[in-house]
Amino acid sequence: MPHFSLERAAGGRVAGVDEAGRGPLAGPVFAAAVVFPSGVPRALAALVDDSKALTAERRDTAFAALRTCGRAEIGVGAASVAEIARLNILGASLLAMARAVARLPQPPDFALIDGNQAPMLACPLRCVVGGDALSLSIAAASIVAKVLRDRAMTRLAANWPGYGWEANAGYATAGHRAALGRLGPTPHHRAAFGTVRRLRIAAAEG
Repeated sequence: MPHFSLERAAGGRVAGVDEAGRGPLAGPVFAAAVVFPSGVPRALAALVDDSKALTAERRDTAFAALRTCGRAEIGVGAASVAEIARLNILGASLLAMARAVARLPQPPDFALIDGNQAPMLACPLRCVVGGDALSLSIAAASIVAKVLRDRAMTRLAANWPGYGWEANAGYATAGHRAALGRLGPTPHHRAAFGTVRRLRIAAAEG
């Protein structure tokens, strides 16, 4: 389970930062930054884990608790499909992270970044590989980013039916790939990714 040791060691206002949506064929990439200025209450800490280890129901419960507990400061950022095409997915993910940190109510003294690539921030930082399983702040950020991105994809699904985004969040499931073959890509699909790229190449050659 993630803990608060890395935050205590850093001292001050420490932001945990994580992203969601690097791998899908469609949709933006989201990031979140979470600061617990006065520590994490035990009841809240019990709800928080790496978002990938939680069911959708448990993620929603933890997200609601983070939003309403009064003990977490949250910033959210995103990068669009156009920015993903221009910067590549790594660059767009780092941009979303920087935006999330910039949208915190107050600047952090230090940031813990999930992974091994650092966004450009005004504060000192540390990259933590597998950080969403180690740091409570990063795990909380992973939950916020995942829940908000999934909700954004559900909203997009209402305007672009047939791809199953409300269920697959834009990931390359068999149903999503089959829908791409039937319906073709939308403006929300990432042109350089997998099935989307192959369909565009085939259309250009055909």
